[in-house]
Parts: sequence; C-alpha cells; structure tokens
Amino acid sequence: MAKLTQDELLAQFEEMTLIELAAFVSAFEEKFDVTAAAAAPVVMAGGVAGGEAAAEEEKDEFDVILTAAGDKKIQVIKVVRELTSLGLKEAKELVDGTPKPVLEKANKEAADKAAEALKAAGASVEVK
Repeated sequence: MAKLTQDELLAQFEEMTLIELAAFVSAFEEKFDVTAAAAAPVVMAGGVAGGEAAAEEEKDEFDVILTAAGDKKIQVIKVVRELTSLGLKEAKELVDGTPKPVLEKANKEAADKAAEALKAAGASVEVK
C-alpha cells in the first residue's frame, strides 16, 4: 500500500462530513490507544470558522436538518426513508434524535425538495 502524504490525508479529511470525521477519530483512538480530546477543540474551532467563510462565498451545498418530528412522527419517518437509504430502525433513530441532519452537502434544489417533503409530513426543518 502506498504511503499517503500529509497533504493527501488532509485532502481526504476535507471531503468527510463531521459525523464521518468523528467516527474516524473514535476508531483512531481505539486502534492506537490515544485520546484526541485536547486537540479536538482547537481543530474544531478553526474548522468552523473556515467553513463559515467558505459557505458564505459558495452556497452551492446545503444541509437539511430535522429540528422536530411534530405530531405525525410516522409520516416523517417515511419521508426520511424516502430521502435517504436508511432502514426503518435507522430512520426512526434519526427522527427520535432530533436535531439531526437528514441530507448533507445537497444542492439547492434537492435541499428545498427535501425540506418541503419533511414540512408536508409535519416536521420542523432548517436548511443551512
């Protein structure tokens, strides 16, 4: 296996969502029996500030965040399953654990359609 350079590794991390990156950090900590808690706030603070500046410039990728399921929780779960490739259990866990992102890095049209579908099912949604 070819050894990756630091720049190549950083490029890979840039493409990851925060959820994927958190899962990677957990796996890394377990594998090497280390803790990244001290460095994480510094990295996160820098990443958030840079991410906000880039988001203001581009605005071509949007996240659809489910903030509340509302009264028709079953309908919302059905819509979440339609929008994602999640199974019933995973979709229910996502709806129960609000606020959670349903779609990440979606284009404007897909984000708007997803938000409208969730709102029509009775959910509260944010598009960021």
